Amino acid sequence: MVLTREAMPTTPSEARKLFREGSWTQDTLGICNGYTNANLVIVPRDLAYDFLLFCQRNPKPCPVLEVLDEGDPTVRVLADEADIRTDLPRYRVFVRGELVDEPTDIGEYWRSDLVTFLFGCSGTFASALDNAGIKVRLGIDGEKPGFGVYRTNIPTVPAGRLRGPMVVSMRGVRSDLVSRAVVVTSRFPNHHGSPVHVGDPAAIGITDLSTPDWGAGPVELLPDEAPVFWACGVTPQEVALESKPDLMITHSPIHMFISDIPAEQQASS
Repeated sequence: MVLTREAMPTTPSEARKLFREGSWTQDTLGICNGYTNANLVIVPRDLAYDFLLFCQRNPKPCPVLEVLDEGDPTVRVLADEADIRTDLPRYRVFVRGELVDEPTDIGEYWRSDLVTFLFGCSGTFASALDNAGIKVRLGIDGEKPGFGVYRTNIPTVPAGRLRGPMVVSMRGVRSDLVSRAVVVTSRFPNHHGSPVHVGDPAAIGITDLSTPDWGAGPVELLPDEAPVFWACGVTPQEVALESKPDLMITHSPIHMFISDIPAEQQASS
C-alpha cells in the first residue's frame, strides 16, 4: 500500500519510525503540524568550531537548538533518543563543494569524528501562522504553492573557512496580514524569527519568484498577497558549495527533523 500524506502519523516518534524504515522519503510539509522542526548539519570535528562560530555570527539562518557529542548519533534534547543517521526522510552529502548523494539514511557515511548540529526551522512556526489566520499554500494535493526557498545576494558573516550567501524561505501572505505575520514569527527567535525582507524580490537578488531554487514550485502569488521572506536553514548548504569543506552532511531541503517538542514551547512570551 502506498503511504499518503493524509495517512501519515500525527506524532513525531511514529513519523520518525516511518522515515527510519524508508516508508516515507518525501518532504515533511504538513506532517506533524504543531511540533518543533529542525535543520541539520553534520561536519567533522576539525570543522565543528568554525561551524559553531558561523551559527553564532549568523543567528537568523542558523539558530542552534542542540549539538551532539563527537561520534554520537543520538538526539536527546529535541527527541527521545532519535537516531540522526536514519530519522529524517532524506539527506544531502557534500564532498569538497559537490553534492554527491541524497540518501535516505547516512549509515555508510557515519564516522567517529562527526559532530551534529540541529538548529531552528520555520516549519516550527507554521502552526502559529495558521492559528493566526495566515494560511500558507504549500503546494500539497495539486494546489499551486505560495511557498518557496531561494538563494539571495544577502551575505552571511564568515567564520573561519565558512562563507556564503543567505538562503530564504518565502511565503505569500495576504497584504493586510503581513504585520500580523511579523508579530507571530518574532515570537520564535530560535526558528528564524521575524522576516528579513518584505516586498520586491529583486532587492535581495531573486530574479524570478515563480521559480524557487528549492520547493514544491512553480510558485504563484495571488493578487492580494505580498512576498514575505524569512532566513532559512538551507543556508549552510550554499556555504558548503562555496566554501568546499571536505565533508558536510545536511537534511535535504524541506525534509526536516521532526522533534518531540510542541512548537508553542519554542515561542517567547
